[in-house]
Amino acid sequence: MQYRIDKKTGNKLSILGFGCMRFPRTLAGPDLRKTGEMILRAAEGGVNYFDTAWIYPGSEDALGAILEKNKLRKKVYVAAKLPLVVLRGPADFDKYFNKELERLRTDYIDYYLMHMITDVDQWRKLKVWGIESWIAEKKKSGQIRQAGFSFHGSRDEFLKVVDDYDWDLAQIQYNYSDENFQAGVTGLRKAAEKMPVAIMEPLLGGKLARGLPAEALRIFREARPGLSPAGWGFNWVWNQAEPAVVLSGMSDMAQLEENLKLADAARPGMLGEKDLDIYKQVLEVVNRAYRIRCTGCNYCMPCPRGVNIPGCFAAYNASYAIGFVAGMQQFITSTAFTSERSASPGLCVKCGKCESHCPQYLPIIKSLEQVRRRMEPFWLRIAGAGARAFLGKKRKRAEG
Repeated sequence: MQYRIDKKTGNKLSILGFGCMRFPRTLAGPDLRKTGEMILRAAEGGVNYFDTAWIYPGSEDALGAILEKNKLRKKVYVAAKLPLVVLRGPADFDKYFNKELERLRTDYIDYYLMHMITDVDQWRKLKVWGIESWIAEKKKSGQIRQAGFSFHGSRDEFLKVVDDYDWDLAQIQYNYSDENFQAGVTGLRKAAEKMPVAIMEPLLGGKLARGLPAEALRIFREARPGLSPAGWGFNWVWNQAEPAVVLSGMSDMAQLEENLKLADAARPGMLGEKDLDIYKQVLEVVNRAYRIRCTGCNYCMPCPRGVNIPGCFAAYNASYAIGFVAGMQQFITSTAFTSERSASPGLCVKCGKCESHCPQYLPIIKSLEQVRRRMEPFWLRIAGAGARAFLGKKRKRAEG
């Protein structure tokens, strides 16, 4: 495992961080056995940075229980987040922070982030509520070791937020398809002058690992046969000296083992001009294929009408990237289109709740209409309506 130094504290941070949003799951929540095995293996492999959040279902509870059981808490750094989307006033600072301490079974948090800051006005509203004095109090008591923020907005707003407070860490979305998106490379370099920067979505929600078009896969494979698309994605970020930690939302042991090997070998400046040209070729293919830049983070969910928004977008993109038939199969499956409780984009009533929560600022309502036009031809709507009517009658007969 390679480490990069947090210059503000001297902490040695593993370049591979464990993003805890996508733990292996059961119907009841995170699979504690599988998750525990992965966390133990990650720690054994040198991972010492674990990133969780209030809004990741079951994540904080699972991480806290596993770290406590295996006596790992003092051997790792835990990053958690104040859920800005649910705050109603300054009294909520302690309300959510104390509950997170309880979930994580700890009396301190190493890196406590303001979650999903989108612009400087949002941060300044928190300042009016007294967030600066609250952070100072928690730092003095030792309950917060370092204070930071995760960002989902424009580059200019990011630069303003960076300069508006003496932050200890910034977390941004960054990958080879998003070099100039959100904070981008300009924001990364600016922030890194002042603090460590943690990278989220290095594989764009897995799309740069498992969802690449066939032509893009061919380009990678011919350039370096032994390196997976995920490896190409991580190496692009680790090639740069500025990122301190690259978060990976690993959900199975195979992903973890691959990432540990990649992190062992990663070095700044390891990519040559020929390698960098390969990314340009792949990006040309990817940009032609993906029409909606959804990362599948699920912040837009649940939809009040039951629309499977990420599933709709994934199927729509697949219909262009790997073929209409494959995309349609994915659409019918992910939306349960022919079942009684469909999750079709046609159910959207344009309430806007999803757009207010989207960290990518996607025009979700407009995009769902695009999905509907392409993925719900008239014959499918007729078939779906007929199937739902049949299933509804069958259920009523069973109930009656």
